[in-house]
This record gives sequence, structure tokens and C-alpha cells, in this order.
Amino acid sequence: MVDTTDTTDHVDERQACAHELAHWLMQARHLRIEASAQPQRAARRQALRAFQADRLARTHADLLGSERYQAAAEFFLSDLYGPKDLGARDAEIERVLPRMTNALPLAGLRALQSAAELDALSERLDAAMVDALSAKLDAALADADYAAAYRQVGDAADRSRQIDLIEAVGQTLDSLARKPGLATLLKMMRRPAQLAGLGELQSFLERGFTAFRSMRRADEFLDAVTTRERALSRQLLNGADDLVLPALQHTLA
Repeated sequence: MVDTTDTTDHVDERQACAHELAHWLMQARHLRIEASAQPQRAARRQALRAFQADRLARTHADLLGSERYQAAAEFFLSDLYGPKDLGARDAEIERVLPRMTNALPLAGLRALQSAAELDALSERLDAAMVDALSAKLDAALADADYAAAYRQVGDAADRSRQIDLIEAVGQTLDSLARKPGLATLLKMMRRPAQLAGLGELQSFLERGFTAFRSMRRADEFLDAVTTRERALSRQLLNGADDLVLPALQHTLA
């Protein structure tokens, strides 16, 4: 008799992953609609995200300047943790999710699930920051004002979860980048994806794959990013007004 347990578990995991992905995509979409409903609020949201992108570039300047880690750092700052609006990518995923559930490698589905949860969580935390900062976002934002709003919003658990998700996406992309034949498959998918209106999703997958493949292994990179982000979050929640860490825990070339 053939044991089908592993196959069944595999299918169940795919379905559960797809269900979670759909949930987070819907959450992110609703939060984006709320954020853009009023022009003033939309402008403040963009101002906050631009400020946060600048802060990330300061914190991880050595990674952005590293030949080995630059592509991965730019991918993180643009596609996972930066000011870019991911609505077009998420809309494409929602549209093809039923077919994609079985077509994508499970690791790829997991990467999208974590990225979608990160997107939704970042939207929610950013909305709370916009409320806390209010009119201060209409002019140049001071580090001390940002730090005070960060403490007012609080939510240390979700801040920690946000960093955990960055690490999870990175680990999954690192695993995918070492799969033989995936580079060829992504290139073959490029034209059909564009014709099917899935250019944003295809571009996201390609950029992530290329960035992580180029640095060979991501352990040190992910450790540096997450260690710094956790240290800065603790620093702000504990009362500091400075957004610069006293010393970088890792300096990578």
C-alpha cells in the first residue's frame, strides 16, 4: 500500500499558505485604500515612508556600499521595507492566486506569504505613526519627533514581528536562490508573465532571486540587518531620541 501522508501534508501546507496569503493581501489592500482616501493623509503617509527610507539608508549605509551586499540591501529597502507602493504587485497576486497555489514552488509561495504579511503589518504601523505625527509630517520631520511617535504607537510585539518577517522572507529567498534551474525558469516566465499582466510580480521575484543569488549566502547579511533593526527598536522604545545606533554590531564589506 502506498503511503500518501507526505503528499497530503504537502497539499495541505500549500492550501494553508495560500489562505494566509489571501488574508494578508486583503488586509494590505484595505489599509492602502484607507491611507489614500484623503489627499492630506496620503501625502503624510508618503512623507513618513520617505523619512523611514532615509533612516534605513543611514543605518545600513555599509551594506548599500558593499559590492557583495548592495543588490540585496537595495531590494530590502525598495521591495520589503521601504516607501514603494506594492499595491500593483499584490493585486496581481490576488488575481492569479488560485492558479499560482499549485504552480509556484512551495518556498516561493511562503516567500510571498511572508512578504504580504510584512506589507500589511507595515501599512498598519505606518497608519498609526501618521496619526501620532499628524501635522509634523507636513514639514521636515525631526528624529526626536519620529522617536516620540514611535513610543506613542508602541506595539513592541508587532515591531518585533515586522523584523521577524524581514528575516523570514530573506531566508526563503536565500533558499530559492540556491535551487538549480530556477534562474532559467524565471527567465522563461518573463515574457508570458508580462503578457498575462503579471509584470510587477515577475519583477519582484526576479529582483529578489538575483539579489540573493549574487551574494551567495545571506546569513551574515540577514544577521546584520535584523540585529541592527532590533537594537534600534529597543533603543527607541526605551526612550532614546537618536535614530543612529551608537555602534554598528556588524560592519560588512
